[in-house]
Amino acid sequence: MGDFERNKDQIQAGVQAGASLVGRITVIITDAVGSIAREVGDFVTEGIEMREAARTARLAEKQDGKDAGWPIDLDDIEDGDLQG
Repeated sequence: MGDFERNKDQIQAGVQAGASLVGRITVIITDAVGSIAREVGDFVTEGIEMREAARTARLAEKQDGKDAGWPIDLDDIEDGDLQG
């Protein structure tokens, strides 16, 4: 085998190893981004559920004739009016 062919084989092996490494790193990054997106989505969902639960509790208190005395009405927050 000549020097040229040996060098070609070494370069080919190096390129293949590099491509394999890039592929593995890409899979790791893709999985991480998917996990992050899932966690952020779960966090937002929990926030929405907590807000809905607070609204439901406030409405139930109003129907029972009670007022929790909250300083800010949740409906005011939605409308952007924080003056109460």
